[in-house]
Amino acid sequence: MSETGGVRTLSVPAADAGVRLDRWLAAHVPELSRARLQALIDAGHVRIDGGVPKASRRLAGGEHVSLEIPPAPPETLAPEPIALTVLYEDDEVLVVDKPAGMVVHPGAGHSTGTLAAAVLAHAPGTSGVGGPRRPGIVHRLDKDTSGLLVMAKTVRAYDSLTAQLAARTVTRRYRAVVHGRVKANDGVVDAPIGRHPRDRLRMAVVPRGKRAVTRYRVLERFAHVSDLDVKLETGRTHQIRVHMASLGHPVVGDPLYGARPGRAPVPVSLEGLALHAAELAFVHPVTESWLQFASPLPPRIARLLSQFRDAR
Repeated sequence: MSETGGVRTLSVPAADAGVRLDRWLAAHVPELSRARLQALIDAGHVRIDGGVPKASRRLAGGEHVSLEIPPAPPETLAPEPIALTVLYEDDEVLVVDKPAGMVVHPGAGHSTGTLAAAVLAHAPGTSGVGGPRRPGIVHRLDKDTSGLLVMAKTVRAYDSLTAQLAARTVTRRYRAVVHGRVKANDGVVDAPIGRHPRDRLRMAVVPRGKRAVTRYRVLERFAHVSDLDVKLETGRTHQIRVHMASLGHPVVGDPLYGARPGRAPVPVSLEGLALHAAELAFVHPVTESWLQFASPLPPRIARLLSQFRDAR
């Protein structure tokens, strides 16, 4: 069996009792890496006697393990003529305002309707910039986060922008509405972020994670939420969401990091996270001029804040 897809059913001999599922599969399906097998387990493509196990499950012997490998995604991305909100464009860069609900690039469960496919249709020259499935992508926003992104249209722009991001010279400011009344008027969260040790779909503050720094300032407090200005100094996956949740103030509308019984209900349909990439600034890759962009608060978040103000 290969990455082209297929299903294999294996029987666990009694002699293998006590072995972790992911290690056992790695030994019996050597054509796939352990990391790939763990991802398939996390995605529910591995079953033991019909049940969906965790990668850490210890085998008892005598079970039947079914392994399904979905067909590999195409190596290249097909352009899709999806409307874009373009704030700036020249021969080198493209700055767009992404709506909540749009995925930046293809991934598990999201093969079409992505920002990358829309940009490829808008600017076909990006096909040779960056990875074949992520043309022009130099940084991301989560699916349910809205706001500003810069895309590279040329290789030299891609190299320049990724270097600026690595050097932390790109300015990225967000508006975030979080649960609870944040006590300090401003603060800094300097805490490493890595994959959650027990849930592969989540990130977490972990000792051996990558350094992550988030600065925040309270703009307005309400009975049960706070409106924040947030500045990223690093760009880790789910950084604002993880850091604010670690303070006990998860982003409103976040089911992954904010679900907790007893929280005050959101008074309006938010249609995403109460998180918006509001400001973006960087050095132009060719002219070396400083470019700054701002995106107004989207109506979905503005309505949310209006409801909280009216409830005072």
